[in-house]
Amino acid sequence: MSRIPDLSTAAWRKSSYSDGGANNCVEVAENFPGLVPVRDSKTPTGPALVITASAWAAFVGFVAGH
Repeated sequence: MSRIPDLSTAAWRKSSYSDGGANNCVEVAENFPGLVPVRDSKTPTGPALVITASAWAAFVGFVAGH
């Protein structure tokens, strides 16, 4: 079983596809080797998904193709 990383000091960044609004997009945190934490910018203190980097790459590739 893998451990859930401590995200309390994570540096979050918004998607480059954000329209510039204050609270309307996905944010990801970097510097978690092999993992990509993802959260909704509307609820920054809410839960985050933590997925493998390979699963994130496949998701982004799929979305980019559609």
